[in-house]
Amino acid sequence: MTVVDSDGIGGSAVLTDCVPSKTLIATAEVMTEVEEAGELGVRLDDGDDDPANSVRVDLSVVNKRVKALAAAQGAGIERRLDRDKVRVIKGRGRLDGPETVVVDGVVGDERLDADVVLIATGARPRILQGSEPDGERILTWEQVYELEELPERLIVVGSGVTGAEFASAYDALGSDVVLVSSRDRVLPGEDADAAAVLEDVFKRRGLTVLGKSRAESVRRQGDGVVVTLTDGRTVEGSHALLAVGSLPNTDDMNLVESGVSLTDGGFVQVDRVSRTTARGVYAAGDCTGVLMLASVAAMQGRIAMAHALGDAVAPLDQSTVSANVFTAPEIATVGLTQAALDAGGSTALVVKVPLADNARAKMQGVRDGFVKLFCLPNTGIVVGGVVVAPRASELIHPISLAVAARLTVDQVAQSFTVYPSISGSIAEAARRLHLRH
Repeated sequence: MTVVDSDGIGGSAVLTDCVPSKTLIATAEVMTEVEEAGELGVRLDDGDDDPANSVRVDLSVVNKRVKALAAAQGAGIERRLDRDKVRVIKGRGRLDGPETVVVDGVVGDERLDADVVLIATGARPRILQGSEPDGERILTWEQVYELEELPERLIVVGSGVTGAEFASAYDALGSDVVLVSSRDRVLPGEDADAAAVLEDVFKRRGLTVLGKSRAESVRRQGDGVVVTLTDGRTVEGSHALLAVGSLPNTDDMNLVESGVSLTDGGFVQVDRVSRTTARGVYAAGDCTGVLMLASVAAMQGRIAMAHALGDAVAPLDQSTVSANVFTAPEIATVGLTQAALDAGGSTALVVKVPLADNARAKMQGVRDGFVKLFCLPNTGIVVGGVVVAPRASELIHPISLAVAARLTVDQVAQSFTVYPSISGSIAEAARRLHLRH
């Protein structure tokens, strides 16, 4: 039995977050590739030899497609639930003890007895105090898909993954973009070398990055917005996108009273098999604050149900989780980080192979990016990696397999790769580490 609110089946990953944003980004990726195709001999002759001036995007068509794809995927999930005879109740659920769910339903209230409860309520955009979105000029990432026209000058507040992704996408779509970062670089939580590559690309493409600039407020001013920084400076634009983090949807659910412990930030505390502190109550996804990724949410849910049913289950191992930042270029990571290595938390060896040395990259005109590989010094076991490249999300998988299966760099190096291919740089990095361990 599943309880959902009025937003529909699929949750934020399908309806307002992953599916919509990555669909938008897919359009932006095409725009980026076409704009840079001149060097490869591709022309869009419309009275102008510069593809950047010839290519345009109709945002109303893009967003219509975004919403249609999200709705179609949600409908597909609903059909599967119906096929599997899962009853769906539309309404808001709350606990009344660990064995009862109370539903304030759309068509009536219900009390449901439960042997097992899975909380998967997701998270919502955090809002700057005094900067409430209006859905027209001041927007959250859930509201951008209502825009009919491309923002002339978009100010993105927040340089984490969400902010960087949308800044990259709208820059590629043709907006003048300003990215306000409270830290000294974009993507402060990601690999520093990778973030440096992305920031260089941003600046080369004309995207303005305001580092060490914390936003204090965002307000509507006529047909535009004004972002006031804490140092008194102001930035004006046509639209502002708030990307300053997420808050868990755990309010008014009677969780603590039912024995479910929350963190200071309101996230549900879970162990590695998704159990909460209340017997029979599990939680998965962004409401737990554990690596807020759709893939992790799905894995948490599978682990929770397997554990509840008594099946053999492997606890969640965060060291094997792969993640991707959908910018241009993409940044994919798995396992050990450079920050942990620099902090003395590991004695691993590391090699970085620039994509500029890769034959396929040269053919495609790709100059930005690299493959970085980490291995243990004595055994050569692969413990992590970073890929910065177009479609890095597709390239990280062999490194993820190596980390999960504890393969050595020699095993990776001895596996065939296609020549020429970007993935060849993964094998090259492994070969270079062979000489060092």
